[in-house]
Amino acid sequence: MPESAPSRLIEQAAGLVADADLLLVAAGAGMGVDSGLPDFRGDDGFWRAYPALARAHMAFTSVASPDTFRADPSLAWGFYGHRLKLYRDTAPHAGFAILKAWGERMDHGYGVFTSNVDGQFQRAGFDPQRIHECHGSIHHLQCLTPCGGDIWRADDFHPEVDNDACRLLNAAPVCPRCGTLARPNILMFGDWGWNERRSALQEARLDALLRAARRPLVVELGAGVAIPSVRHFGQHVIQRHGGRMIRINPREPQVAAARDVGLAMGALAGLAAIDALL
Repeated sequence: MPESAPSRLIEQAAGLVADADLLLVAAGAGMGVDSGLPDFRGDDGFWRAYPALARAHMAFTSVASPDTFRADPSLAWGFYGHRLKLYRDTAPHAGFAILKAWGERMDHGYGVFTSNVDGQFQRAGFDPQRIHECHGSIHHLQCLTPCGGDIWRADDFHPEVDNDACRLLNAAPVCPRCGTLARPNILMFGDWGWNERRSALQEARLDALLRAARRPLVVELGAGVAIPSVRHFGQHVIQRHGGRMIRINPREPQVAAARDVGLAMGALAGLAAIDALL
């Protein structure tokens, strides 16, 4: 890439932001890296964050499964309890505020599509009615069985975790309807019991925003290709709604059309560079 290309691309990206009437933030795991959150890229990254699971040679796809809640609930809730506490204790980085300010200046505001379950957009002050968490939320619970369609907030659950062993030390949450084990309302691997009702309502609200817009802009951040839910959303906006794309990704920034922009940068650095020109 020529040395002049980064500034040219950042100027092009700033032009896309200035022209849009709806901002659609499409965020993958890389969005949280600048806040200090792990992105679990491959088993090596996952095992660095959870050495107890490295010693047991348990892959992310193995522990993040409803089968683990059935077979070893203290391990499953040790993992998810640690993540719940981590996300509660983590402050969103400054890039969230930049995105919110951009969207609030647009005619139709903003919407968020994210595969992240961490609740960071809500914590950063984004309107919950404009957020679609396509894989669910760790801040909400459901019955493991499941015995019904209930989804409830996890606010009353305060996990105490032995981080060295990745084990929950206090009582796990239970379903208020049937009294059996509760689990996060998250789409896991090999998961046929996920209650998607909350996510489906979020999707319908985001679709309504899209239908009203004429010049939607997707700003995609930290979305990989291994589980391409976020990338598929961006392509949907481009193909069905005439949208444009800014892809900010340090490893996989390529975009399909010359009118779109790919920046090989981290989320916060990319957003700050564009914002400096607006």
